[in-house]
Amino acid sequence: MMNVLLVGSGGREHALGWKLSQSKELSQLYIAPGNPGTAQVGTNVDLKDNDIAGLVKFAQEKDIGLVVVGPEDPLAMGLVDALTAVGIKAFGPTAAAAAIEADKAFAKKMMNAGSIPTAEGRVFEKYGDAKAYIASRDAAVVIKAAGLAKGKGVFVCNDPADGILAAEKVMVERIFGDAGERIIVEEKLVGQEASILAFVDGHNIYVMESSQDHKPVGDGDTGPNTGGMGAYSPAPVVTDKVLSQIEREVLVPLVDCMNRNGTPYSGILYAGIMITPGGPKVLEFNARFGDPEAQPIVMRMKSDLLEVMLAVCDLRLHKVQLNWDPRPAVCVVMASGGYPDSYEKGKVITGIEEAERSSDIKVFHAGTTGKDGQILTSGGRVLGVTALGTTIADAQANAYAAVKKINFDGAYYRSDIAAKALK
Repeated sequence: MMNVLLVGSGGREHALGWKLSQSKELSQLYIAPGNPGTAQVGTNVDLKDNDIAGLVKFAQEKDIGLVVVGPEDPLAMGLVDALTAVGIKAFGPTAAAAAIEADKAFAKKMMNAGSIPTAEGRVFEKYGDAKAYIASRDAAVVIKAAGLAKGKGVFVCNDPADGILAAEKVMVERIFGDAGERIIVEEKLVGQEASILAFVDGHNIYVMESSQDHKPVGDGDTGPNTGGMGAYSPAPVVTDKVLSQIEREVLVPLVDCMNRNGTPYSGILYAGIMITPGGPKVLEFNARFGDPEAQPIVMRMKSDLLEVMLAVCDLRLHKVQLNWDPRPAVCVVMASGGYPDSYEKGKVITGIEEAERSSDIKVFHAGTTGKDGQILTSGGRVLGVTALGTTIADAQANAYAAVKKINFDGAYYRSDIAAKALK
């Protein structure tokens, strides 16, 4: 039995906390800073996820056996390094390895070194150079902030003129702050996206069930990119043949390259993949569970998540066998009206208990806060309503039936999550 500290406050962390709380290995679960949802499965701690010194001190005081780092910022800031330095086990990559997400230019370098299939792209440090290059293109381009931009730093521009405007927003106006010091300009890949998440212990790779995220805010993948408006698992576009190709051509070479680079990778490796007519190609790597992909994935995970995470930390992932619920799961994100642009906070949320009456439905809190016994909105993405079903269509129907029971002023959600899987 051990005490566990989970770092983060979003829907991903509520999902991970919910799953960790079911472990027979768990004594006490703390979540820093958590949200009203995580408060139902553990004890919230008033520490920000970027307070590295405070988190290390808390872990020492509470005799924490494992720290699970949810979001990308504390990983990039070296929380795992700081914990390891004082002898505390931490699930997640070191700061040097987390650069696979925190620095897209580094990720490109690793992909080139491993001959990993990806879009052709160039890195720019000066806006003038980027502008000249984009202007010379006659096809669609993708503009990416090289640093961390909360999943929103990507612009898909069908007209190079729009690409120049996007580059200006990122590099000159700095809409993502320092994340826009450098940008990547890539060719646009065409196909269906899929999210492939794997546990990695530095050498061994255990691929989880596939999933598909829905980044744009509007139905039919229209409008600006968000942190993710919903997800489902499994993704039919990822056949067994495609999955083994992704393992062979993407995951194995990357883990290999990271070792050769002196930055061995441990934790969750997330590959955002475009299934193109020419085969799977990497869009991006993330150094943690996706949000909202974590929600349907953990709903389907029957194995003990804490046991798997400890196996990763102890370099014995090869001895683990994961079991999955064969039923699909669909997660629909309920967001604040106006997201991903400006939105109002403090709206009263009702209907969560009614929505959760079935054991096949779980409402994960993302941007919520508690006040005077009520749950209020406090973020752009507010809830992740997640449901299991015998088929994807069934899971989709269950999720939307639950969504309709929940109310808050200005609530917005896409109406087509998982529709691609039904085509």
